[in-house]
Amino acid sequence: MAYSSIRDLDLKGKRVFIRVDFNVPLQKNDKGDMEITSDKRIKASLPTIQYALDHGAGVILASHLGRPKGKPNPEMSLKPAAERLQQLLGRPVKMAPDCIGPDVEAMQPAPGEVLLLENLRYHLEEEKNDPEFARKLASLCDVYVNDAFGSAHRAHASTEGMIRFVPVAGAGLLMEQELKYLGMAVTNPARPCVAILGGAKVSDKIEVIQNLGKVVDKLLIGGAMAYTFLKAQGKPTGKSLVEEDKVDLAKNLLASLGAKLMLPSDHVVVSEIAPGAANEVVETIPESKIGVDIGPKTIEAFSKVIAGAKTVIWNGPMGIFEKPPFDKGTVALAKAVADSGATSVVGGGDSEKAIKAAGVTSRITHVSTGGGASLEFLAGIQLPGVAALNR
Repeated sequence: MAYSSIRDLDLKGKRVFIRVDFNVPLQKNDKGDMEITSDKRIKASLPTIQYALDHGAGVILASHLGRPKGKPNPEMSLKPAAERLQQLLGRPVKMAPDCIGPDVEAMQPAPGEVLLLENLRYHLEEEKNDPEFARKLASLCDVYVNDAFGSAHRAHASTEGMIRFVPVAGAGLLMEQELKYLGMAVTNPARPCVAILGGAKVSDKIEVIQNLGKVVDKLLIGGAMAYTFLKAQGKPTGKSLVEEDKVDLAKNLLASLGAKLMLPSDHVVVSEIAPGAANEVVETIPESKIGVDIGPKTIEAFSKVIAGAKTVIWNGPMGIFEKPPFDKGTVALAKAVADSGATSVVGGGDSEKAIKAAGVTSRITHVSTGGGASLEFLAGIQLPGVAALNR
């Protein structure tokens, strides 16, 4: 893709607008104030912010947080993010009262200064991609940089619309890294290339399965979505989660992917999903049982395929990962991916929690910061926030 990087842009003395992803989890503390429970997303943006500051820019940061439905909501203010960013950068971060308007325009940062705009979604125009709102945002800066990969699949004013009104636009360092690894995985992977897909629903990942099916050498399917495929093969699935209306689709995918596609050969099953529920391993799921994880034979078979891979793409857990001991399959595969030495690209969310639980985060090549965006990218869908940078 032909987009400019922040490294290609002249930043000295310029007002640089960086769209970041500060959509961080917040909770009330004992004093009733909102505080951040994970600053991972703020830390992920630091290299781009620091790069702009080191190259003589005045930095304007913008993000959404939560769903305030177009009006100010103190519980979704970005003020806690400004405070945390100030600590991490070791320099003052000014907090704007809004993201547009005369008061914001009067706070233009000088070179070396940082200004964080208030929550973009305090205005309905942000999600509507309103041209006039986009123009007002664009008027604040000389240079636009998108570093919010997690929002790149949304055509909003701050991710797509304002690029029409800025003189220069480029990708931030985080965005660049996301596009590099995800792009390599779906266009030019080192082979053998193996994809691991899990999660509850086939319907969430139809396009991903179809698109990756053209690219990968093996596609390993686990999680509840595997039961829809097993049903399509005419195998018993007991009371396991099956998308009945997707069984025919699963049949078609099985026919088109053939030997590329691998399904679980054994399963951990329970009579009811409850803490401490008795479980057993079976190859054929009894009528009264629910599948909750892949079994030891499947772990062994999948791990063997992963061990021979040069590229691994992973999105979604192998079982009810959030309820141990039904996380065994997911954690075992996380370790297998790390041990493989392959270039590994992991989609966010549960897969990221799995590699953390397995203690192998440092041995994964790239963990995506965008769950929905990475899924759409893997499905071959063009992301509006990336397409706009190509203009």
